[in-house]
Amino acid sequence: MKKQFLALMLAAGAAMGTAQAEDVLHIYNWNNYIAPETVKHFEADCKCKVVQDYYGAMEEMLAKLAAGAKGYDIVVPTGFALPPLIKQGLVQPLDKSKIPNLKNMNPAFMNSQFDKGNVYSVPYAFTTTLIGYNDKKIKELGIDPTSWSAIFDPKVLEKIKGKVTVLDDPKELFAAAMMYNGFNPNSTDINQWQKAKDTIIKAKPYWAAFNNQSYIKELTVGNIWLAHGYSNDMFQANTDAHTAKRPFNIAYTLQKEGNTLSVDNMMVMKGAPRPDLAFKFINFMLDGKNSSELTNMIGSGNPNAAAAQFVSPDIKKINAVFPTADNMKKLYQLNSLEGKPLRDLNRLWTEVKTAR
Repeated sequence: MKKQFLALMLAAGAAMGTAQAEDVLHIYNWNNYIAPETVKHFEADCKCKVVQDYYGAMEEMLAKLAAGAKGYDIVVPTGFALPPLIKQGLVQPLDKSKIPNLKNMNPAFMNSQFDKGNVYSVPYAFTTTLIGYNDKKIKELGIDPTSWSAIFDPKVLEKIKGKVTVLDDPKELFAAAMMYNGFNPNSTDINQWQKAKDTIIKAKPYWAAFNNQSYIKELTVGNIWLAHGYSNDMFQANTDAHTAKRPFNIAYTLQKEGNTLSVDNMMVMKGAPRPDLAFKFINFMLDGKNSSELTNMIGSGNPNAAAAQFVSPDIKKINAVFPTADNMKKLYQLNSLEGKPLRDLNRLWTEVKTAR
């Protein structure tokens, strides 16, 4: 009898442990892309636990999910990664009746070419690719940072030779050169790409480096004065400069010719163990105050119109974080490339990198 009672108690305990373990939301996300206090607030609100797994690139995320990785409830992909996830049947349509806070979204960020009607996705945050700069040096030299001429015009670059870096990324650098020449960055016209290549090669001798990794630090310590990079990184560089009490700021702004935009989106996995928690989380993150916490932490662009009132005034006035209607007309989400256009870009990139 005692043995039966003990067995029943152990079984009950195991069942309770299983039930508790199941009150877990699994998110597959970029690193450092949810404010810690936001996670704590959601866990208290849903009486559950949030477990995050991280990726460093979209290709890594897509490959892992395509290979059959399971157990995730939510994934946060960039725009161009949405179509393959949808096509492969890896995500489920959103139950919008469970996301009343969708009303808070800025319409300008909805209904993208990657998911018409937002059937599967809702925007979470965004970055823009732009120019960040040492405000003191660039003002002294009379350079206009609101134009891509700051990294492409040899007459301008003569003033800052060796103090400029650009992204070591063919899509982003060619997009900037395309916009500088008045072309749509999503064009695959080979003649336009040739002109963009020529623009890059003429400017290349004035650049210190192609740099994806250390331009935040180089800006912060004053080794470079102007960088082509991501808005979140420029926010971090300015924060670091203030912390180090540098005698300058790292400012950043959109360019008048246009900029590229990378929108990250929340999607619910088709095999989500807890779709109920997934929809609760999405709705929670679309609350204006909750959405603002990421922007205040890392300076991310915010597609949530209700978040503006909770964002620091200094951040709110940055057009890369809250673009105006006019700004939005010149923000482009880059399409994915495949086949001949991809081969053409790779060939032109090789010509750029080997040019002397």
